[in-house]
Amino acid sequence: MDTIKGIKGVKDILPEETPRWRFIEDAARRWALAYGYQEIRIPIFELTALFARSIGSSTDIVEKEMYTFPDRDGSSLTLRPEGTAGTVRAFIEHNRAADPVPQKYFYLGPMFRHERPQAGRLRQFHQFGVESFGTSDPRADIEVIALLWRLLSDLALPDLTLEINSLGGAGDRAAYKPLLRSFLSQQESRLCENCRRRMETNPLRVLDCKVPDCRTVTESAPRLTDHLSPDARTHFDQVLEGLTAIGVPYRLNPRLVRGLDYYCLTSFEVTSTHLGAQNAVGAGGRYDGLVETLGGPSVPAVGFAVGLERMSLMLPPESFSSTNDCHFYVAAFGEKGTRIGLVLLDELRRAGLSTQCDYRSTTLKAHLRQADRLQCRYAILLGDDEANCGSITLRNLESKAQENLPLAGLPSLLKSRVSL
Repeated sequence: MDTIKGIKGVKDILPEETPRWRFIEDAARRWALAYGYQEIRIPIFELTALFARSIGSSTDIVEKEMYTFPDRDGSSLTLRPEGTAGTVRAFIEHNRAADPVPQKYFYLGPMFRHERPQAGRLRQFHQFGVESFGTSDPRADIEVIALLWRLLSDLALPDLTLEINSLGGAGDRAAYKPLLRSFLSQQESRLCENCRRRMETNPLRVLDCKVPDCRTVTESAPRLTDHLSPDARTHFDQVLEGLTAIGVPYRLNPRLVRGLDYYCLTSFEVTSTHLGAQNAVGAGGRYDGLVETLGGPSVPAVGFAVGLERMSLMLPPESFSSTNDCHFYVAAFGEKGTRIGLVLLDELRRAGLSTQCDYRSTTLKAHLRQADRLQCRYAILLGDDEANCGSITLRNLESKAQENLPLAGLPSLLKSRVSL
């Protein structure tokens, strides 16, 4: 019988890899909480209409990349391709706009897109994201950008660049798109097939195309930042001034348009040269109209999402410890020693001490071999002789030093040793 293997583009995260992931997740939670964001856990699948309305029916995600399937009642469901739409849906459904305190959320979890798998890009991937609702003040934009930058800098990820642009308001884009379409139509023969298709449905995305010929063609395209309303220009200038004031470096990128329809005003992305063609580590922006688009009140919002796979690829090995944190190994052997060892193992764990034992081992030599393999710090030797004397032998597995200790009160004694 053939073995069943994992699906293409879906990766197992094995035990030797999870310390790296926990290190990143712990840092993300720590920084989010420091900025006053609270965790929200949203469903992995939603009604397909939520993503079609929020992300935009003409985007690549909705057109080509979503995992969509019929439910038994005939409704169409989709595995979430990103976290913002579900967070906004929850914000509306639970009437969070009525709460007078700032509504600032963060989430961690898997997302799903049917893309061509490559470095840092999988069909099931993981994101850390934040969403801040309720204020159009540029300081909220500065806050989320600073949170992303501080997190990535804290993890010592290499060669980071913060790129930023303004998409203006809806009126700015409506006035700009005919200018852009007119320019692109004159260059149509030099554009890739995808960009020729996007020209009518989503012309801004042409500016973001990674095909070298398309990038050359659009180098002289009119810039949206040259057609901003006074309010949009003031907002953008205040964001840039705030980033400078708090020491967050940035680079203006007029090509940065983001692939989701709901963005407006501030748009930003953090890139790294360590990731190849898909060089974005995390990205976000302001989406003031999305809550209203999905049936809620008019509530401004801003946020970002960052890919955990990409952060993991870039994380320097020296940034975290991949060693086992197990302190003790109970090497219990012999009839009486094994019986008492089972009770001792439970007592140590209930005292909060990380403790291992390999139940397949029946001799002291076999136990010590496994204790070394498991990288435990100490072995507790408990044979029939020790059991009869009411004691154990504690062996330091690094120095090989040994000492006899009483069984009575051992968990408390060992706990004080570990905390030194």
